[in-house]
Amino acid sequence: MTFAEVIEVVGKVVDAAGVAAIVVGALYAAFLSLTRRREGNVYRLFRRRLGRSILLGLELLVAADIIRTVAITPTLESVAVLAAIVLIRTFLSFSLELEITGRWPWQQSPEQDPAPAGDAAAEPTRP
Repeated sequence: MTFAEVIEVVGKVVDAAGVAAIVVGALYAAFLSLTRRREGNVYRLFRRRLGRSILLGLELLVAADIIRTVAITPTLESVAVLAAIVLIRTFLSFSLELEITGRWPWQQSPEQDPAPAGDAAAEPTRP
């Protein structure tokens, strides 16, 4: 087996993992939503779980594209196509992150403490 054939197989395996992450995540989200219908906010939780599985799948699909493009056909045209694909998928990832969490990926989450760990001023005072 040549190097190009090995890289092509690796790319296909990572592609399959990306598709599997989306499909398994969607099925898992649907299963949890159907079994927990009596809990509140089922639709919101379903969308969050589904969005996370799509994000994971997109990351794997981008990785597969990068592996195949850079290792097998590093021409200017293939790199330009890869750049367009990565740009579109990155936009989708940012949009999904905003949809899931309600904030951009670079924004700090409300539950994170802005002070560094171990900072005495950040620790709550107890009476």
